[in-house]
Amino acid sequence: STIGKRAAAKHLIERYYHQLTEGCGNECCSNSWCASSVGFTRMDNNAAAVKALELYKVNAKLCDPHPSKKGTASTYLESSTHSNSSCREGCSTGFTRSVFRVDVSYLTEEKVYEILGMCGEKEDYSPLIRVIGRVFSSAEGLVQSFRRSKPHTKEELKSLQGKDEDKDEDEKEAAACSATAMEEDSPSSSTRPGEGSSGDNDVQKLAPDEVSVDIDAVRRVYERLLSNEKIEAAFLNALVYLSPNVECDLTYHNVYSRDPNYLNLFVIVMENSNLHSPEYLEIALPQFCKAMSKLPLAAQAKLARLWSHYSAEQIRRMMETFQQLITYKVISNEFNSRNLVNDDDAVVASTKCLKIVYYANVLGGDLDVEHNEEEDEEPIPESSELTLQELLGEERRNKKGPRVDPLETELGVRTNDCRRPLIPFEEFINEPLNEVLEMDKDYTFFKVETENKFSFMTCPFILNAVTKNLGLYYDNRIRMYSERRITVLYSLVQGQQLNPYLRLKVRRDHIIDDALVRLEMIAMENPADLKKQLYVEFEGEQGVDEGGVSKEFFQLVVEEIFNPDIGMFTYDEYTKLFWFNPSSFENEGQYTLIGIVLGLAIYNNCILDVHFPMVVYRKLMGKKGTFRDLADANPVLNQSLKELLEYEGSVEEDMMITFQISHNDLFGNPLMYDLRENGDKIPVTNDNRREFVAQYSDYILNKSVEKQFKAFRRGFHMVTNESPLKYLFRPEEIELLICGSRNLDFLALEETTEYDGGYNRDSRIIKDFWETLHSFGEEQKRLFLQFTTGTDRAPVGGLGKLKMIIAKNGPDTDRLPTSHTCFNVLLLPEYSSKDKLRERLLKAITYAKGFGML
Repeated sequence: STIGKRAAAKHLIERYYHQLTEGCGNECCSNSWCASSVGFTRMDNNAAAVKALELYKVNAKLCDPHPSKKGTASTYLESSTHSNSSCREGCSTGFTRSVFRVDVSYLTEEKVYEILGMCGEKEDYSPLIRVIGRVFSSAEGLVQSFRRSKPHTKEELKSLQGKDEDKDEDEKEAAACSATAMEEDSPSSSTRPGEGSSGDNDVQKLAPDEVSVDIDAVRRVYERLLSNEKIEAAFLNALVYLSPNVECDLTYHNVYSRDPNYLNLFVIVMENSNLHSPEYLEIALPQFCKAMSKLPLAAQAKLARLWSHYSAEQIRRMMETFQQLITYKVISNEFNSRNLVNDDDAVVASTKCLKIVYYANVLGGDLDVEHNEEEDEEPIPESSELTLQELLGEERRNKKGPRVDPLETELGVRTNDCRRPLIPFEEFINEPLNEVLEMDKDYTFFKVETENKFSFMTCPFILNAVTKNLGLYYDNRIRMYSERRITVLYSLVQGQQLNPYLRLKVRRDHIIDDALVRLEMIAMENPADLKKQLYVEFEGEQGVDEGGVSKEFFQLVVEEIFNPDIGMFTYDEYTKLFWFNPSSFENEGQYTLIGIVLGLAIYNNCILDVHFPMVVYRKLMGKKGTFRDLADANPVLNQSLKELLEYEGSVEEDMMITFQISHNDLFGNPLMYDLRENGDKIPVTNDNRREFVAQYSDYILNKSVEKQFKAFRRGFHMVTNESPLKYLFRPEEIELLICGSRNLDFLALEETTEYDGGYNRDSRIIKDFWETLHSFGEEQKRLFLQFTTGTDRAPVGGLGKLKMIIAKNGPDTDRLPTSHTCFNVLLLPEYSSKDKLRERLLKAITYAKGFGML
């Protein structure tokens, strides 16, 4: 019948397929279309399937299966000494080659050591090399290898013979599996050996971050084998052969969802400690990264969870593996605006793989997933221009708020939840990549989000603060341009004149009142106006705001708002930091204003001279303050509470504290606060002191300033709510954006300074000036920066980004140097001697507060 013929044809094609992929097992085979014959070139499973069909059509020769096709390596070894002696004499490398080449379809630690021992006796490692080549180049083989044994039971003590019988069954199933695979044209879409067996039932019980591979066994095997150069080459060649098939499996055959054990393959390969050696960088590692980057989100999350249990050294090794590939590719290629690094498959794939390691680093670190600030009850009002945008077919971008990384969502963790990662975040930054990245193009890919264009802004951990700041700058500028364009269209549609800029007209001596009234009106009527480019005008003064007037406006607002006499913020002499005054008389509008000012400063690329503890930036990013934040926010209280926690005597008897605390108001009057109901009646004991410390910290950092901080955060979010700020930056980097860096490199400043009015780099006085400045102490250098630029900090990227100008201000004179802080211009007379220059400059920077600055 037709069905019978089809079955016979299918059986023959399967036999050809097995002959091409596994061979007949006879080392002396002369059939050129058999994998056992000398000189046969290996082919991948898909090619073998096509070839099998061709051989069937021409009725090509079929080998008979060799006796070695049944049984395992160890059982066959005994019989083969008798049954195959003639072949052994005829074959130069002996019987072992055929056995290991054919029989071993997956590996265990014991099997590796058994073969290694036999090879050692013969001093011929070619059988082991063939086995590794065979198993490590096969997805099915690798997925089945190094499986964890069952939990400690008597079964572990079963005889070796019992284990071998189990393996026989597995290998029978493996043969059936290959046939199905050939038929389906995919090696991994079939049922795997052992699936549904008792072994796999154990896998079902594994925790979400566990895998069925015995990682310790894999490590021991690599340690034993990688010391042998020839064996090491086998791993490399197998990976080159394996990776394209795996990539195909993941891209087209949905293998992971059918068999989650497929992930074992990646776990095993990543344990190879030689992956970052030069031999792998050219072909093997890039291909493997491309395959790994195709893993579905759930698989990436599982890998991240698994690796989060690894040690810091193991995380660093994996991180360096991907970083070296990225660096190697960046250095060995000429990337520019025409040849974008975004188009390099290897760099993109390894960055995606690095992201998995990055989140493992976050998960494995010191996590605090609780203590989150509550979202604002009432959302920040949308712009009234929204309807016009819909009218123009231009929906407001990111209407649901800033984007969140999908892997972050899958793992249920954010970078900001991590207090201290396993290895520092900075180690994930790749500087060579940052140097060649065309940020304008990358930003476009980030906003447009197409399938075929990758943006490194989706992996912000790899970018340094300067690069991310540039991305933010483009976002801000495009938003400003968009608001401007909308305004023009609006005025055309409605026939009324609207301002395309955010114009603030203020009186110098009423700067807070004027700014507050104007910004409050804008925030109420049309918050989108805050996203327009800022233009500041001081009443009664001429001057076009090219950035300098805005900078001065920010300086004056900050100076006044942080004045301790106003009472909005308290100042700690010890830490030199400001904190919200819990008993301030100022209304919430004032705090909203300073929040808006902080947001506008970031938005308009200005550095502010504000000094907050880090917890403020953590709170802005959505995390509440906890006891550990007290270390820099209130070190004295932190020390007292630390001593309380470490006290070895009886806390209740010796300290006599209760859950009622007191703090002073603005006028120094003590105010009582119960941390728990009837707190004055609840003593602090050795058992409940941790709770006391947690609640005390919560009161100081959160509850006591809740009203003030919420208003402040609301103002900040009015400007930044649609910006990728939260997505790109960690709290430490937000501080850097707002306040600049405290690391001052004056050599970098000298390199980038420009000259005007007749001075140049080689002028005598300029040489004297730099020698003098470099000889100053740290505090004097800060005073100089404050005098010249209005802040004693460097912008993101350091002083080299400052663009300072030194201009000639007449001949020798007794006048002091002066400065335009808005434009970073130092006006320097041509003093007659170096000593006079030093004396005049020091006097100017020391007594500059209140006069001498223009």
